[in-house]
Amino acid sequence: MQKQKIEYNSNVDALVAVSKRLSQQESKYQMSSENFFDSYSKGNLGDTVDFVEWSNDYQHFLAIRSGLEKQLKHVA
Repeated sequence: MQKQKIEYNSNVDALVAVSKRLSQQESKYQMSSENFFDSYSKGNLGDTVDFVEWSNDYQHFLAIRSGLEKQLKHVA
């Protein structure tokens, strides 16, 4: 698998794009990303390409969201 570098104009654009990918995985596997990540982190799921990418997307989502929340606290 080759790494892809995707650049976004803003953190909001990145959050939207990652959220769309998470939504697709959630629909495909009928499981929330939070529940998936908990189970995946405990080793209850395999290391398929889908699951590795889903895990990475979820961690990326959490990091972006956390950064945006910190920025908003400084503005408010």
